[in-house]
Amino acid sequence: MERLTFYSELTMADTTLDQPLTLPCGTTLKNRLGKSAMSETLGTPDNRVTGRLANLYRAWAQGGAGLSITGNVMIDSRALGEPCNVVVEDRRDMARLKAWARAGSENGTALWMQINHPGKQAPAALNRATVAPSAVPFSDPNLKRFFHLPRALSQAEITDLVRRFGETAAVAREAGFGGVQIHGAHGYLISQFLSPRHNVREDQYGGNPQNRMRFVLEVFDEIRARVGRDFPVSIKLNSADFQKGGFSEEESLGVVQALAERGMDLIEISGGTYEAPRMAGQGVAESTRLREAYFLAYAEQVRQRVSVPLMVTGGFRSREGMDAALASGATDLVGLARPLVVEPDFGNRLLAGGPVHSAVAPIRTGIRAVDNAAMMEVSWYTLQLARIARGKAPHADASGLASLLKIAGLIGWRRLRMGRLRA
Repeated sequence: MERLTFYSELTMADTTLDQPLTLPCGTTLKNRLGKSAMSETLGTPDNRVTGRLANLYRAWAQGGAGLSITGNVMIDSRALGEPCNVVVEDRRDMARLKAWARAGSENGTALWMQINHPGKQAPAALNRATVAPSAVPFSDPNLKRFFHLPRALSQAEITDLVRRFGETAAVAREAGFGGVQIHGAHGYLISQFLSPRHNVREDQYGGNPQNRMRFVLEVFDEIRARVGRDFPVSIKLNSADFQKGGFSEEESLGVVQALAERGMDLIEISGGTYEAPRMAGQGVAESTRLREAYFLAYAEQVRQRVSVPLMVTGGFRSREGMDAALASGATDLVGLARPLVVEPDFGNRLLAGGPVHSAVAPIRTGIRAVDNAAMMEVSWYTLQLARIARGKAPHADASGLASLLKIAGLIGWRRLRMGRLRA
C-alpha cells in the first residue's frame, strides 16, 4: 500500500519526457518514452531468431527511448500470426536471444519481449488448424476466407497454454531481456477469451466477466511464478473491441483493476481487433486525432480506479501532444511506434527539448481501393523495418503501391517456404 500511495503522489507532480519512472517491481525506466510493439517478421522461415532483430533493436536503443518492446514473439510453433514470427518455446536459440537482448538494451534502454498466441487470428496459409476459446468464426466474409474455423480449446489445452506463457517469459529473463509484455489486445487469444463476442464457453472460462478474465489472470500468475517479483511484467490491453457485443470499456476497467491488485507493473492501453482495427487509427474521431492520444480518455478512467503505471499508444506525433498527455496525469509513458520507424532517433530529438513533430504522414497512392486497405500502410512500414535491420536509413519517399506489391510477393514466397518446411 505504501508503494502505491507513493506512486500516486509522484504522478501528480509535473512530469516531463526525460523524467525516470520506477515501476512497482522496483525497476526504473530512464525516461517516459516507450517504443511500442510492431511485428517485425524478421525471423527465419522456420521461426528462429536472426541477427537482423539485434540490428533493428540496437538502432532503437540508440534512439533514446527508455523502454523498447519487441514485436509479438509466439509461445507455440503451431500457432503463428505472421510469416517469419519468432517462436520461443524452448532454449534452442538462447545465444541469439542473448545477442538480441544485449543489442536492444544498449544506452540504458529496457528491452521487453512481447509474448503472444494468436488464437483464431492465425492465417490458414501458415497454420494447419487454429484454436480459440470457442468455435466462433470471423463475421467479416473478407477475413473469414483467410482463416480456419477455430476449434474450441479443451481444459487440458488451456492449462498447457498457461504453462507456455510462463516458459517463454522464463526464457526471456534468462536471455537478458529486461521484462515481458503479455499481448492481451487486438483480437489475439487473450483478447478473445475476454470478449463475450468470441468467448461463448459455458465452463469456468466463459460466461460472466469474472470467468472470461480467468485465463489472463492465470497467465499472469504463471509468469510471475516463473520470473519472480523483481522482473517487470506488463500487458497490452484493449480499452474496448469496438464491436457490437464485444469487450466493453467497463469490462476492460474490471480486468485492469484485477491485474493491478495482482501486481501488474505496467498496462499499455490500445484498442480494436482485425475486424475493427482502431489500433491503426481507423475510425478515430477527428477531435481525438487532433489531441493525438487515441485512448487517453479511457486512460483517464483507469487512473481514477488504480495506481498502476500506464502507457498510452496511438496517435502521438508532437512534443506538445506528449507533454499534454503526461501533464494530464492520465498516462505515465508515451507509446510510439510509426514515428520510430520513419525516424529511429526521434526519441533523442524529443529529449533534446524544443518543438518537435514526427514526419509520419498517411501513405497514399491515389487509388482509393488501395489507400483504404490497411495492408498497404503495414507493407510500407514492414519494408522500412527491414531497411533499418540491414543498417540502412528509412526510405521516406518509398512508393506505397510498390511496397504493397513487394510485401505481397514476399509473403507468398515465405508462406510457400514455410509450408515446405512444415511438410
